[in-house]
Amino acid sequence: MKGLCERLDSNIRYRLRMCIWKHWKTPQNRAKNLMKLEVPRWAAYNISYCGNRYARLAHNGWVHKAISNERLAAFGLVAMSNYYAERCVICEVD
Repeated sequence: MKGLCERLDSNIRYRLRMCIWKHWKTPQNRAKNLMKLEVPRWAAYNISYCGNRYARLAHNGWVHKAISNERLAAFGLVAMSNYYAERCVICEVD
């Protein structure tokens, strides 16, 4: 179950990064928002104006740094493995 939770969690975070990138819409907004999230100016412009698809850019290292797991957790996204560990009741067999 732990492996399943980790795989699903990584897919969800990937899709959220992709949706956030798509939500920013224009290259100017993408560059501006990346710079707000502590990405260097040169990297923000290179990523924003490269023209790659959303899915490809969601795997980019700078995008991972900008929209990190910690930032997503601060926005309220709870990791599935942590949630499962909290809620799971383990039955002991005597």
